[in-house]
Amino acid sequence: MFASNRTGHTAPSVIAAAIMAGAIIASTASFAVPRYDGLWSVSIVTEKGDCDRGYRYPVRISNGTLANGGDTMFTITGKVAGTGAVTVTVSAAGRSATGSGRLAGNIGTGSWSGGSCSGSWSAERRSS
Repeated sequence: MFASNRTGHTAPSVIAAAIMAGAIIASTASFAVPRYDGLWSVSIVTEKGDCDRGYRYPVRISNGTLANGGDTMFTITGKVAGTGAVTVTVSAAGRSATGSGRLAGNIGTGSWSGGSCSGSWSAERRSS
């Protein structure tokens, strides 16, 4: 399901949020197994565009692979590099966004963009 803003329109930032969640865990470099495995809480903030201001999503990393860690409907593709570098694509309802950044220990930060919106994301590991 997508969140709606006060005018009843589907919020494009739901996708961006999902993407940011994904950004926390994907990369084209070598896999980070199991260094970054666990459940992560990802906060997505819109800094440009008409998307909703922010979201928080659970993301699970397993054997270096990113997965939706909750019940919000979105698709995440990507992996975590051994260095913690991440890139990700998140999609839902025909829309998508991409993100990149870095994980270090139990935290991570980065940026995202999708459609006319962009912003930043941060994450923290909740469990191994």
